[in-house]
Amino acid sequence: MGNPPRPRRRLPRARLTGLGCGVLAVASMVAAAWLCELVGDDGAPTYYGALFVVTAAAVSLWVRPADLVCAPVAAPIAFAIGLLTTNGLLETVTSLALSAPWVFAGTMTACAVTLSRSCHQLLRRRAARRAAARGR
Repeated sequence: MGNPPRPRRRLPRARLTGLGCGVLAVASMVAAAWLCELVGDDGAPTYYGALFVVTAAAVSLWVRPADLVCAPVAAPIAFAIGLLTTNGLLETVTSLALSAPWVFAGTMTACAVTLSRSCHQLLRRRAARRAAARGR
């Protein structure tokens, strides 16, 4: 007879602290800035902005429930630090002004993911409280 089916292994759920959320966001945006510096064409700000939106979403998904507020705060800071690593201070300020739609899009993505996770957590707690009250 054949072997019994093995249960599917799931990857462990990565949970970042607030500090880890900021460190991951800054590290990925610095890497994105260096990558876009290597690309060096006119589409580099678009690539950097798109990578920022992906980073903001990923950080918002991986942060611990207790530190949810850190993701929307860390994302725009990481955007600016990533620009600062490849540009000077004046060029960074100019780039921030020119890429404001990307900053808003990434920050709103982080806010939306964080808000949906927070609402889901609230509903789950409420259902658990109701189930506990019925069990009494």
